[in-house]
Amino acid sequence: MKTSLCKFKAFTAAGLGAACIGLLASAPAWAGPGAAGHDHGPQHGGVVREVKNLNYELVAQPKRLTLHVSSHGKPVSTAGASAQATLFAGNERVTVKLAPAGENRLVAEGNFRTGVGVRVAVDLTLAGQQPTRVNFNLR
Repeated sequence: MKTSLCKFKAFTAAGLGAACIGLLASAPAWAGPGAAGHDHGPQHGGVVREVKNLNYELVAQPKRLTLHVSSHGKPVSTAGASAQATLFAGNERVTVKLAPAGENRLVAEGNFRTGVGVRVAVDLTLAGQQPTRVNFNLR
């Protein structure tokens, strides 16, 4: 009798472990509708960083830098904001001012080195907020 009881306990424990693994594997499927609003991936083809509960997406092109600001998928106003970006490419260092351009964007135009190995430090002050530094590594 003891032998069959031990086998039953081992079988039950193994089955319970498999069930737990199955539930964990399916977690994203039942995370609920609120999880969709926390998409931290790029929405505009840039590089995304999260700092102090805000998402910053930098789209770096050879003639334009665009910084998009959002919170939980919703645009954050950049009206009255001030910002500058410093690009580090090899031994080069270039600093440019970004100006508000639309609901949640700041833009700088010029000639920029972009691509793998370029780092960008953005110093940003949104209206009524403390200054924030956001660092990006371009791809």
